[in-house]
Amino acid sequence: MRILLLGDYSNYHACLSAALHRLGHDVVVASDGSRWMDTARSIDTTRNFPGPLGGAWLYAKLRWTKMLRGFDVVQIISPSFVTLRPRRLRSLYKMLRRHNGKVILCACGTDKAFMDMICAPDCPLPYSEYRLPSGKKINSEIFESASRWQQGAIGRWCDEVYGNVDGVTTALLEYHLAMQRIFDDSRLKYIGIPIDLHYITPIDHPIAENGRVKLFLGRHRDRKAEKGTDIMEEVATRVCAQSNGRASLDIVENLSYAEYIQRMRSADVVLDQMYSLTPATNALLAMAAGQCVVSGGEDMYYDFIAEKTLHPIFNTPPTAEGFEALLRNIINNPEQLLCAANVGREFVARHYDSKIVANRCIEFWESL
Repeated sequence: MRILLLGDYSNYHACLSAALHRLGHDVVVASDGSRWMDTARSIDTTRNFPGPLGGAWLYAKLRWTKMLRGFDVVQIISPSFVTLRPRRLRSLYKMLRRHNGKVILCACGTDKAFMDMICAPDCPLPYSEYRLPSGKKINSEIFESASRWQQGAIGRWCDEVYGNVDGVTTALLEYHLAMQRIFDDSRLKYIGIPIDLHYITPIDHPIAENGRVKLFLGRHRDRKAEKGTDIMEEVATRVCAQSNGRASLDIVENLSYAEYIQRMRSADVVLDQMYSLTPATNALLAMAAGQCVVSGGEDMYYDFIAEKTLHPIFNTPPTAEGFEALLRNIINNPEQLLCAANVGREFVARHYDSKIVANRCIEFWESL
């Protein structure tokens, strides 16, 4: 099968591409490398110039060459699969439909469908990065920014994509629930996040050696409030200062993917995010390396993936008080970390090994 993976978030399509290639498929990744992460791609879709000139150059490069043609399956990472305005995206999308086989949307980020669910009275999520359990907005400015997906040209464009794709794959429970409101099960498939266990070897240092816990917080510089890492930093800094040397905190921002993985490997516990119900790429990478994670690990997530026995995630409550209590418990009882670390890689191998995710894709694409 000849496959085009168009766009990328946090190495998602680059990792999936490698697994599909090992299964014998011809795969091309066209992306901007997840911006500063500089992830692998065959075709660079970076918008190299600001303003209209940059948009016109990128559009011409993709629209009038044959680089994005002749594939059996095209999977786009989002309705906004390259950095162009909706009218340009519409033209590119029509070209993709005309010169390729099936076109699939991969739901692995905030878009109109997700925000429609968040704003709905019957939203099935107990909380999210935009609303707390009480219904209060976490940050009005962030909420208003995300709400732009529902408005104007980009909102109309999202609806066009939903009405025109052959099917949708989903990376997280949250995005799957959003897409269930639009698509029936025959056109919808949860595939999860691919993690390449061939590439990620277990860490070579003991967890919490001599009872000292090394905490790690890696994040997007411009999404601190959205992910709750601003609160995580404040609380973890205070708790570490009061730990009498039993805990330390390392914070990194906007590193390339290769640098980030190397820096993260020095930690015992990776602090992921506060408002997620489920672990995303950051947490799964850490578990694959045999580290502990503080992330989303709600019961509804384990039920969704039908996991009854392996529960390695330290589930963080979506409040500063809850996170502080969890963190103090971890630091005061470091012996519990070893058990969680020992089952983390097995958990990833069972549910998110890139070969498993790639096979889910192939099975779904062929079903269409």
